Amino acid sequence: MTATDPALDRLYEDFADAGLLPLWTQREDLMPLTPQPAAKAHVWRWTQLYPIAERAGELVPVGRGGERRAIALANPGLPGLPHATPTLWAAIQYLGPREVAPAHRHSQGAFRFVVEGEGVWTVVDGDPVAMRRGDLLLTPSWAFHEHHNPTDKPMAWLDGLDIPLVSSLDAGFFEFGPDAVADTSTPDKSRGERLWAHPGLRPLAGIDDEVAVSPLPAYRWQHTDSALAAQLELAAAGHAGAVAPGHAGIRFTNPATGRDALTSLRTEMHRLTADTATPVTRTVGSSVWQVFSGEGEVRFGQRTVEIATGDLVAVPSWEELSFRAYTDLDLFTFSDAPVYEALRLHRSQIS
Repeated sequence: MTATDPALDRLYEDFADAGLLPLWTQREDLMPLTPQPAAKAHVWRWTQLYPIAERAGELVPVGRGGERRAIALANPGLPGLPHATPTLWAAIQYLGPREVAPAHRHSQGAFRFVVEGEGVWTVVDGDPVAMRRGDLLLTPSWAFHEHHNPTDKPMAWLDGLDIPLVSSLDAGFFEFGPDAVADTSTPDKSRGERLWAHPGLRPLAGIDDEVAVSPLPAYRWQHTDSALAAQLELAAAGHAGAVAPGHAGIRFTNPATGRDALTSLRTEMHRLTADTATPVTRTVGSSVWQVFSGEGEVRFGQRTVEIATGDLVAVPSWEELSFRAYTDLDLFTFSDAPVYEALRLHRSQIS
């Protein structure tokens, strides 16, 4: 038995009374050798998620108060929290026939990604934007937005937000919008697309203005699909452009700056041809992936999980990650990378 020093015991008691903790007893927790995330690598099955969303559509109304019929992914490593990772919020939102999700706005940045279905229009700051399969729709921080479904069929999609990050920074604001739908029209193209969806062309009006978030409200699947296909075709012909043999990838960017479409969230789409595998990577910062189409597997360290269309994958910071495609496999992903890069905390490792 080691004798204790009474003076040292009194010192530690005085630390506690004064609300102090010494670094020398906390270093491993405060400054670990590598990131030690509480979140777990986890897969949610679309075949389970969608029926649950349908049941919620039958039992839970949409309206003021709850605002949205959105069902958040709750990471098993973060018990009691509706967080996919410590910085990312992901949810399945379900809107039934003829339903309207009322207008509101918040300081959190958001997007919608559609795995299947169409018919809903999201109205962002008064601009009606059609939502269709494969589309990425943006809702920048503090933009009023609402959703209306003028059809006789329900629709569900993925919501991604930086809610946990904004909450941890104590920067959350929320404001209700008007009860009446701002615009019930259903144009094929939104006003933002008519101005900004022309490759390499920027409107001269306001050309010197700072455009922090993308003014393009929708990134359409036909453009994403053709860009991925072109990379693979050119790579097969011996030209540069693909990420790696059998692996194409694109990043959704702000057409005014070339930076990420949203300031705190990075959004990308990847395509792996059948039998292609990605190298094992580790990245500081977390991500969520959704299978847009195809079948394959995701590997976390030594654990392998099969994935299929619609499945969602949470990847904590510094988790070993790789994908293998059984069939051609399209993967949508969003991450907190812009935040880590801005803070000079980003780091990655390929093995």
